[in-house]
Amino acid sequence: MPNTDCELIAELKAALITQRYSPVVTGNYCAYARGFLDYFARRSIPIAEVTEAQVTHYLRHAIAMFRKRHGRSPGPYWHSIPRSGIHALLRLAQGQWPPAPKATCAADTLRFAICDEYETWLREERGLAEPSIYALMWEGRNFLAWQLDRCGVDSLMEMSVGDIDRYMDMRSPHQTSKSVKDVAERLRSLLRYLHRTRRTAIDLSPHVIAPLLYAYEGVPSILERDQIAAVLETASKDTTPIGLRDQAILQLLATYGLRSGEIRSLKIEDIDWRAESIRILHTKTRACSYLPLMAPVGEAILTYLRSGRPQTDAREVFVRTRAPYGRLRVLHSAVFRRIRDAGVKPPGKCGPHIFRHARAVEMLRASVPQKVIGDMLGHRSTESTAPYLKLATEDLRAIALDVPGSEVLS
Repeated sequence: MPNTDCELIAELKAALITQRYSPVVTGNYCAYARGFLDYFARRSIPIAEVTEAQVTHYLRHAIAMFRKRHGRSPGPYWHSIPRSGIHALLRLAQGQWPPAPKATCAADTLRFAICDEYETWLREERGLAEPSIYALMWEGRNFLAWQLDRCGVDSLMEMSVGDIDRYMDMRSPHQTSKSVKDVAERLRSLLRYLHRTRRTAIDLSPHVIAPLLYAYEGVPSILERDQIAAVLETASKDTTPIGLRDQAILQLLATYGLRSGEIRSLKIEDIDWRAESIRILHTKTRACSYLPLMAPVGEAILTYLRSGRPQTDAREVFVRTRAPYGRLRVLHSAVFRRIRDAGVKPPGKCGPHIFRHARAVEMLRASVPQKVIGDMLGHRSTESTAPYLKLATEDLRAIALDVPGSEVLS
């Protein structure tokens, strides 16, 4: 192995140790990285010029060599080990992996330019939160790729209502009415921007047809109080680091009805133990709320910090239980598993947001003003809180006025 490759392996090993990977995992990653370097050195391909297609080809070669060496196919998760080691090596060698997409034609060049400008406009001019920008950009890239690949780089100025209808027809199958409406709203945003920047002759956004959603359509599911108690009790029996982390997350969900992103971005300095308060940065509005640190929440977080959280430089409270110990990316799988283990089977979707629905309904049943509920949940307006009224129909029936003349009928 050339000296430069040896230095690269040494640098990879040091990086893995710094990120607190175990000695076994570090050894495996470095071993696969050496094999990867040798493979391309024999073919005189510099590591700095390796492409994603070549990595995929190498992994197929590695699987074939595994079969030849062991007389059987590798396990279903075996490929993740060499891939992770190779990707870590390529991040060091190339500075970024996977590499940024490169324009291969005029349509790609135009699409990349529009998307870069559109993203800057969404972030700096409209001031949208990252989740909203991500959703709008995904739809924008998808639409531009569909239109430009189909009709060419000059097609935007000549785009018609028929093109919009064909795109919506392509996106609509197997989608709920709510999902189709979201697609339409994201597409309208892009079309308004294209007309604003004079890339389309007319503003086509009013011509995007979306389904009507009625007031009581798609009522979200919730957990009742006894179901939440069952989930918390079941989770508390797991005293492993993952169990302690999940218990603290569930307490935050059940007590405050926080969004998934608000829990994932919660930092250690956001908890004021002396003042017994917790600072929440709302992901959608970017506003901050200071909430009282309730005893069950504080105890669960403190137990996790003392006995479950790995040593790491990350400032987020909740981190991965395996190296690299960075912030959690998703909560859905952990929450879904805890609900399932408790034997709770709510109707509809089953994820972190179901606790948010439950908290809102519980406050409605306690006659908490809608404005106060919205402030706690981090809503920008009371209109965002209104959908939760759907979930309190039984309570609304209980306070309904008697029908005049009913005494005659009886």
